[in-house]
Amino acid sequence: MNADGYRRMTNTINKLVVGLQRRGIAFGPMQLLTVRGRRSGELRTFPIAVNALDGGRYIFQAFPKAAWVANVRAADTVDLIRGRKSSTVRLVEVAVDERRPLLRELVSTSPASVGKRFVTTGLAEAATPEGVAAAAHRIAVFRVEPA
Repeated sequence: MNADGYRRMTNTINKLVVGLQRRGIAFGPMQLLTVRGRRSGELRTFPIAVNALDGGRYIFQAFPKAAWVANVRAADTVDLIRGRKSSTVRLVEVAVDERRPLLRELVSTSPASVGKRFVTTGLAEAATPEGVAAAAHRIAVFRVEPA
């Protein structure tokens, strides 16, 4: 499947995830990220995986030019919603050198589909822990911190 087909499939699944989360059904690492649009000022909601790694919680960019990444960079705080629980948090962008070990750990401790996703979307050239870590300069990573 090419990147465009993968994005269309993901958008369809995301609508399902948003609907389930809004009904209070939480599953896996999925949460809803609500952030104010950097240009529109309107609230935007995106389903996102929050991953527990290395004693912290992290969010990884899965698509190039993801709108949520630009909006988070412009925002002071965001809301994370899991089922019926909501919390306001700060997302702090991780420096490129600090991303590499986190990306290695994410890919090596997750199903193979996680590494493949970075390749399918064009962010990494290889689905291995080292291949994804080598693409750290293209993959935004945010640490979840209390607001």
